[in-house]
Amino acid sequence: MLNTFQSIFKIEELRKRIFYTLAILVVYRIGGHIPTPGVDGSLVAKALASDTIFGMLDLFAGGAFRNATIFALGIMPYISASIMLQLLGAVVPYLQRLQKEGEEGRRKITQYTRYLTVLIAALQAFGTAQFLTSLELGGAKIVYMPYGEFIALTMLTFTCGTIFIMWLGEQITERGIGNGISLIIFIGIVARFPDAVIEEIQYLWFGTRSFFVEVVLVAVMIAVVAAIILVTRAQRKVPVQYPRKIVGRKVYGGATTHLPLSVNSAGVIPIIFAQSIMFLPATAQQLFPNTEWIANVVSNSLVPGGFWYSIIYCLIIVFFAYFYTAIVFNPIDIADNMRKNGGFIPGIRPGKRTAEHVERILTRITLPGALFFATIAIMPWVLMGQFNVNYFFGGTGLLIVVGVALDTLQQIESHLLMRHYDGFMKKGKIRGRSY
Repeated sequence: MLNTFQSIFKIEELRKRIFYTLAILVVYRIGGHIPTPGVDGSLVAKALASDTIFGMLDLFAGGAFRNATIFALGIMPYISASIMLQLLGAVVPYLQRLQKEGEEGRRKITQYTRYLTVLIAALQAFGTAQFLTSLELGGAKIVYMPYGEFIALTMLTFTCGTIFIMWLGEQITERGIGNGISLIIFIGIVARFPDAVIEEIQYLWFGTRSFFVEVVLVAVMIAVVAAIILVTRAQRKVPVQYPRKIVGRKVYGGATTHLPLSVNSAGVIPIIFAQSIMFLPATAQQLFPNTEWIANVVSNSLVPGGFWYSIIYCLIIVFFAYFYTAIVFNPIDIADNMRKNGGFIPGIRPGKRTAEHVERILTRITLPGALFFATIAIMPWVLMGQFNVNYFFGGTGLLIVVGVALDTLQQIESHLLMRHYDGFMKKGKIRGRSY
């Protein structure tokens, strides 16, 4: 392992990419501590100390929301915009054509995503500003600026903060290592780790929780991380046979290989998308604070950890697992490529039958993976309800941290292998996922 880390810094390109990524993440963390004008962040944190919904939102923002910094909205508006365009891409013919136009089409879709991000961020910033003006602590208002000035300044600050975060993520993807947006969410969650550890130590120190219970919880967390890694890397290997070809005096092909179908082809994207969707009711409550029926739905039916919240959350995760898998993995294209190269699955006709066979297998293996991640995602509410565990140690945070870490590690592994260095894994290389 030590030799592997030494090899990383021997490759100039990889070394530059890693340092560039770290520099961008440092900039992001610095921005997460710059306060928003007109409001005292420490008072906001005290006022929202017991709010479960905003606690989860703050987990994705790396503590920026609870402290009312310029990055309070985080990257969630961009993710919401991506969700909307991907869903529209399945039903709008114009977007479908763009998706098939290759690089030029992807650039246009990216541009539309940016425009939509600005709109969503502005709406969420307006709702958040309205929410902040309504907060009180000890009978005193938290916002100390005039209403109109604060609304306008906060909308501009939060919207620009989100756009800047989006740009940082794109820079990591293009010039750094790993998926930029995922890494920004990753570092925001990891930033809460010291506070979570200190909180657990305080529970033990003051006798709030027994040592035995703490040991059991740590063991459960280790088991969950191991299970996440196991399911993330699990795959179904479909045998593929390529016939021999004689070209001149040489014989090509004749090999037996396999088509790896991952149990979790969509990665952590369904979790992130589902969490973004579940924030919408709270956002609507911010935008329309005087609408009674929205307040009743949020406070009664969609309370994090509640029955309906958990059911809807699980269903959305399963839906996006299938939806995103269909985007990143096209059985028809796989079948066509196999047929062009003379490959076939033993016992299955090439072409349409092969595509149907691959799709049937993919559908079956995606369901248990999606249900597993949905179960892990709602686990924090059970632990918080029974043992008052910190958000960081909940399922959603662990899923994202482990998934993003594996993906980033896979990219580093690819650079090492391409330069003929030993990777991190001596037996079996890490298989990455498509985003």
